[in-house]
Amino acid sequence: MESDKTIFPFEKPEDDTGFLLWQVTMRWQRRMKQGLDSIGLTHTQFVLMAATQWLLNIQEDVNQIEVAHRAQVDKMMTSKVFKTLVGKQLVRMRASTEDKRAKLVMLTPQGRKVLQSALSIAESIDAEFFSLLKGQEAEFQRMMQLLMREG
Repeated sequence: MESDKTIFPFEKPEDDTGFLLWQVTMRWQRRMKQGLDSIGLTHTQFVLMAATQWLLNIQEDVNQIEVAHRAQVDKMMTSKVFKTLVGKQLVRMRASTEDKRAKLVMLTPQGRKVLQSALSIAESIDAEFFSLLKGQEAEFQRMMQLLMREG
């Protein structure tokens, strides 16, 4: 019987780029979860709130589909998360006057306060987590953006 060692094209798991990316992503997500738990948000809720506000900074009306596209999150999940955020009174939704099927979203005043706290938490976590890159953050971002173009 052939040895299972020949099944892998690398000596150890950390030599596999995809596995290493997964490990780094999981570590970063755990830290984000810990930080955002302190204000009662999930990471997905934070990302969708931030994407909403980002879009509202550049246009008057923002719908769920635009937020899902900006955040690169599934439309169905976006809808479910927004329902939760409405229940938490962090987001308001209304039907679009132009397209009755489209739901326009906006942060409530409380939602903007929570988002500001979440941004502060996320920025602090990012600064600590990525500090190991020691000045190579721009190159790291450039490489990630290159990978995002492939998707």
